[in-house]
Amino acid sequence: MEKPQGQYAWTVKVGEKGQIVIPKEARDIFDINPGDTLIVLGDEKQGIAIPPKDAFTKLIATLFDGTAPEREDEE
Repeated sequence: MEKPQGQYAWTVKVGEKGQIVIPKEARDIFDINPGDTLIVLGDEKQGIAIPPKDAFTKLIATLFDGTAPEREDEE
């Protein structure tokens, strides 16, 4: 059976402090570097997801792109 292209699975262990180590292959594929900030999403029925790091930037841009009310001190 062929592995679906672009789809991956890894196993990780949770340490005593609740930390996990992201496997090197995953860090390389998704360009995750020391000091990067990642967003962790959770759904009680579907589980935990760590979307690509640019997804957070896109989300913030969507939320604040021209929709934020003008502050009084900027007039």
